[in-house]
Amino acid sequence: MYSEDHKKYLKKIKKENIIVRVTQISIALLFIIIWELLARFGVINTFISSSPSKVINTIISLHNQGNLYNHIFITIYETFISFALGSIIGLIIAIIMWCNKLIAKTIDPYLTIINSLPKIALGPIFIIWIGANINSIITMALLISVIVTVVTIYNGFINTDKDKITLMKSFNASKWQIFSMVVFPSSKNTLISSIKLNISMSLIGTTTYMEKFVFKI
Repeated sequence: MYSEDHKKYLKKIKKENIIVRVTQISIALLFIIIWELLARFGVINTFISSSPSKVINTIISLHNQGNLYNHIFITIYETFISFALGSIIGLIIAIIMWCNKLIAKTIDPYLTIINSLPKIALGPIFIIWIGANINSIITMALLISVIVTVVTIYNGFINTDKDKITLMKSFNASKWQIFSMVVFPSSKNTLISSIKLNISMSLIGTTTYMEKFVFKI
């Protein structure tokens, strides 16, 4: 049985969660309503920003034509592939950088440069090299996600508590033992954040590239 204080605490947490959910839903509904009103009164250009009603009509139209779920499946497939590859490749590169400081110092400036590039501008190059197909979309999404993954995870690795690493070294632990027992577990929150960020970056890369280049060809 819970104590009265614990019951009050649980009720407080439940109440806060309800308030947060209601607020989130209200903000989303308010945004949609304002968006629709601005579109209907001609305040915004619906050719560029569309409107909720047009989005719904398009979804209904695609459903009636039998194309909706095919488009959804393809987008999910492209996003999942780029996310999975980006996470795996990014993690491997980050581990290599942590294990070898010379490699880290060598490629760090290049990672910074590539990360600062407007990657979507490379779209036409990928279309020429790979073609206007799913492979070019996945490549673009992968380029966007993998750099962010490497930078995020590597920063988590190098920010591990130095005292813990020093303690492991005092016991003559190998580099792999230090990594597997201290660095990797200590970076758990960073890895989770990287996964969340990687999913969004993969989806952004997939949808933005597909809209700007492939659909215009």
